[in-house]
Amino acid sequence: MSNKPAITVTRLDMQRLEQMLNNLDDYDAAAEALEAELARANFVGHTDIPSDVVTMNSKAHFREESSAADYQLTLAYPAQGGIDGHVSVLAPIGMALLGLSVGQSIDWITPKGKALKLTLNQVIYQPEAQGEFTL
Repeated sequence: MSNKPAITVTRLDMQRLEQMLNNLDDYDAAAEALEAELARANFVGHTDIPSDVVTMNSKAHFREESSAADYQLTLAYPAQGGIDGHVSVLAPIGMALLGLSVGQSIDWITPKGKALKLTLNQVIYQPEAQGEFTL
C-alpha cells in the first residue's frame, strides 16, 4: 500500500491483537502485514480514542473511490470475519480500516492484486464511544 495515513489504535486493542497473533496456528503473510500496521500506529488509552476512529468491533461506512461503491462493515477478529457484514482484521480490507479516522483514505490491494482507494466516511458504531470495553 503506497498511501499510509497515520492510524490510531487503543492499547487494549493492541494487547488483544498481539494475543490473537501469538495464538495463530498459521503465522502467515497476513499476520506479518497486521504486525507492520500495528508497528506504525499511534496508541492511546481505550477511554481516550476519538469516536471517529475505527477500532475493533467498530461498524464503518466507507467508499471505494474508483467505483464510488459504498460499504458498511464491522471490523472483527478472524472467527467472526465473513459473518453478517463482518470483516476480519487479518483481511487486507480489515487491516486497511483499522485505526483510520473519518475523512482519511488508504490505498488497498485486493487479494487479486487490484489497487483500490478506500475513504472512511463515518464510524457508525464504536464500542469505546458507547463505554463497551469488553467486546
